[in-house]
Amino acid sequence: MKKAVESLKNLSRGFIIAGIIILLLGAYYLVIKAGIPYQDPTPELQLQYTVNNRVGDELLTAGLTALIVGVVARVVTGIIGKKAR
Repeated sequence: MKKAVESLKNLSRGFIIAGIIILLLGAYYLVIKAGIPYQDPTPELQLQYTVNNRVGDELLTAGLTALIVGVVARVVTGIIGKKAR
């Protein structure tokens, strides 16, 4: 039982770290790559802005999801670990 709890704790740490990294990548895409759109963009620039904006949104969503899963799993394994003692 102890071994299973420890491996779940390691897995939850991985989810937390991955969530933070993916969140940072999403923020990079939204702030740096997409940024503020031009006032009168050409169709190519508008397409590039739209693509970078959507990629940033998807990365933020995926990162937040992974972070929440990791935190919830960490809390659950902490509760299970205390009961197993």
